Amino acid sequence: MIYYLLFQVANANTAAAEAIPSPERQPAVLSLIYIGGLGLMVLLLLLSLLRNRRRRSALAAIAPQDLPDEVVQRLGATSTNRGLRALRWLFVLMAFGVYGFHIYWAKYASEQNERFQQLSYKDLRNRRLSESTLRGWILDRAGTLDRALALYHREGNGEIVRTYPMDQAFAQIFGSDRGDPGLERALFGVQSQDVPDAWQVAMGQTLEQQATHDVRLTIDRDLQQAVVDQLKKAGKHGAVVILNPQTGDLLAMYSEPSYSLRDVQDEATWIRLEANQRDRPLVSRTTGAYYIPGSTFKTVVMTAAFLAGLQGTIFTTTPGGFVAEPGAKPITDDNGSCEACGPIGIDMALEASSNQYYAQMAVKLGPERLKHAAELLGIGTYDDPGDLTRGRKRPDIWNASSDAIKRALAPREATINTNPKIRKFDLALEGFGQGYAGQMTPFQMALNVSAIGNLQGNLMKPKIEYDRPPEVFNQVMTPQIAAEERSILGLVTGGPHGTARGVFAPVHAQGIITGGKTGTAQKVIPVYDPRTGEPRTRTIIDHDPHGKIIGQHEEIILDEEHPRIDGWFLCIAPLDNPQLAIAVVVEGGGYGSRSAAPIAAALVLKARDLGLLGNVGRAPQQNTQQGQQRQRFTQ
Repeated sequence: MIYYLLFQVANANTAAAEAIPSPERQPAVLSLIYIGGLGLMVLLLLLSLLRNRRRRSALAAIAPQDLPDEVVQRLGATSTNRGLRALRWLFVLMAFGVYGFHIYWAKYASEQNERFQQLSYKDLRNRRLSESTLRGWILDRAGTLDRALALYHREGNGEIVRTYPMDQAFAQIFGSDRGDPGLERALFGVQSQDVPDAWQVAMGQTLEQQATHDVRLTIDRDLQQAVVDQLKKAGKHGAVVILNPQTGDLLAMYSEPSYSLRDVQDEATWIRLEANQRDRPLVSRTTGAYYIPGSTFKTVVMTAAFLAGLQGTIFTTTPGGFVAEPGAKPITDDNGSCEACGPIGIDMALEASSNQYYAQMAVKLGPERLKHAAELLGIGTYDDPGDLTRGRKRPDIWNASSDAIKRALAPREATINTNPKIRKFDLALEGFGQGYAGQMTPFQMALNVSAIGNLQGNLMKPKIEYDRPPEVFNQVMTPQIAAEERSILGLVTGGPHGTARGVFAPVHAQGIITGGKTGTAQKVIPVYDPRTGEPRTRTIIDHDPHGKIIGQHEEIILDEEHPRIDGWFLCIAPLDNPQLAIAVVVEGGGYGSRSAAPIAAALVLKARDLGLLGNVGRAPQQNTQQGQQRQRFTQ
């Protein structure tokens, strides 16, 4: 009778929608009836348990009042009845457990369970569901079909195939149907939550499927290809991120090496690439790899100094270096002495890349003021050094239409140590991008310089969907401070002592005035097996305090004698109204002025050719501003 009534109600509600036949409606209605029946059965069981709990047995009603409690309890419910009630409660709990288990794996595991996400590509049902509908095309920022980044074409045998004209250039952004979800699965896959519920199907409600929509990205395909070409030309591993600091538009993002979306359709190829820990082609270095930022981190310390009102501080640098605390090793500039010796201000210190100055500035700022600036920029701050490398993801940094997109593009959190009890020497090392500041991603470094490039001093949330309106993550500084910091960055590429002056002279000669910051950092890396790409290990014998062997473990061999020297460059262009905020890192490239800066200069020129720079600034006016800025800080 109950099932009959449920079936009649469902039919009555769907009668108006039956003009359009749907093969899914009858299974959906039956599913609702099944769920409703189970729910009703559980409800009746609960009511029965509660009802029987209050009811006294017939024997208890006629028993003498002076019987012992033990006898009364046995008269009220026999051991058999108690056993039946226990079984009913057990059934109810098991039912809730089964339903809860099903709800978790069907609804929440795809978002919260990392192991489930890693193995979901092996589930043929998920694969068939995601491939059962033709996905929309993915277009670049121009929005025209001839510049599509993902589309369909018909093969000679009539089969319709998904193709990617720039396969490797976008592989790490789009992602494949294996492993962690990338942008394409976030836009069109089952994670988009556009699969209709049984109730919607039964009621005949139409559900607009996101999978059938074309999507327009903020990325410029020609600029993306230029990034690919520049990194391949360098012949090194590395990464580039390019943002528009005014809107947050992601204009290009790529890391080398990459992989082919076509090749990883083969599971054996995927497994081989995943095992390659030396090259890590499946990992986007832009958002998923930690680097030591070197002198590019001085932009963060400079921002902290301005926010604290200490930008006018003069420090003296000496050939012997700066000693942060008694007994500590002296901190010198990269030349082993001082790049600009004597009393210098914050502008000259950035232009000449003085480690001594920014080490002293970090100590003067202290951990609290450094923490304040870092958090405004989206950098995680921790007291425990053990928390610095835990790799928490930051989906909240993105401006996106869905949580699935934010999770797919979420960068690893860049971190620094701001423990109030941190040693002055360790704080000084952080001041010029070493020590506990060694967990930066190229994506985060692009955000750091983007805040300086924003005319209002805002850090805009990066976005990859073209139609999304801009969103502010934080107002990091006032417009006046942002303008002063841009002028200081301009000294690096145009000042007489600028570390990137020679590289950007041809760019400035064409009327494109830029600002930037070079960086160089040494990093000790594992020794890799050239055949397998896996780190080499050695066996370590473990002893107790008395020297007795208690076990052994494997230890990765580090190449401490030949550390890798990474080159960095941060750039904004044009300086008077920045439309580009660029972060470039080249692994093993040596000095940033020689490896990363030329890549940034070439990309600025390419962006100009593509019309991405807007109004280009004039060189003579900017040189005058730079001179006035230096005079203001050295008075």
